[in-house]
Amino acid sequence: MADKTSLRVTVDIFSGRENPTLELRGRDAKVATSLLKPTKRKKREKIPPISHLGYRGLIVEQTTSRGKVSKTMRILNGSLITPTRGIRLVGNDFEDFICGSTGPIRRIKFKKNFQKFVWRELIKYREWVIEWPYWKHIPKCKPCKCAPIYEPNWWNDGYGGQKQPNNNCYNYATNYRTDTFAQPGKASGSMYTSLTCGAVRPAAIRDDLIDKPSANNKCPTEGHLVALVVGPGWDYHWYRKDENGCWSHKPGGTPVTNLDNSGNKIHDPRTADRGSYTDFCTFMIVKHGHIKIR
Repeated sequence: MADKTSLRVTVDIFSGRENPTLELRGRDAKVATSLLKPTKRKKREKIPPISHLGYRGLIVEQTTSRGKVSKTMRILNGSLITPTRGIRLVGNDFEDFICGSTGPIRRIKFKKNFQKFVWRELIKYREWVIEWPYWKHIPKCKPCKCAPIYEPNWWNDGYGGQKQPNNNCYNYATNYRTDTFAQPGKASGSMYTSLTCGAVRPAAIRDDLIDKPSANNKCPTEGHLVALVVGPGWDYHWYRKDENGCWSHKPGGTPVTNLDNSGNKIHDPRTADRGSYTDFCTFMIVKHGHIKIR
């Protein structure tokens, strides 16, 4: 690889917030590129759907000296995934190099001990994927006449598209496409100031969502039901109750899904497998045409 070529590495881990990005040049870029070569390993671990709450791999963009992206790929659980060439094995060394205790990820100044946090999520993913999916009986959902239709293909136009990478869980839950990775409270000029229920919920209210903690998973007479959860101190996530009565969601820039982290359909977000998003904050109502997000 030419010296002037660099790698842009995005840690795909957030759902509501934008993911942190690293620029690798010089020796770091050279070492990282050498770890992207195929391995001779014959057995390939299964790869669950990428729409997962928590660590979802590293998105790697190869850039030229002029900043042009020449290649984009995802490294997840030792597999290299590209939009055109499918999947090939590269082993865990690339992820270990980037996210390890001495890796370039230390340069990301998001929060104290961010490297340790990502490493824990990465290890959790490797352990989780061995047993996925955890099938269990889920009660049937009762239809909601006024709710949006579950039509994931409308949102899932891939990483080269405009909708999927630029609209997050908040966009999807409110059924409002902005192509801006919308943030609660931003449209009102008063965004959340911390990643807690107590900060994100009022920010959404300022966007004209209606707080309805007593909804108890029941369809409203007007609008549709959404639910807010938080991974304390690091991210938030939203779910949406659809016309079929079940719930769906969009983890960050990944595809829309109607499954939780155990591979089960979501009857109630309070009891779904939400990974590290441990705090269930509230149900809220979205009235169509009454909200504004940005």
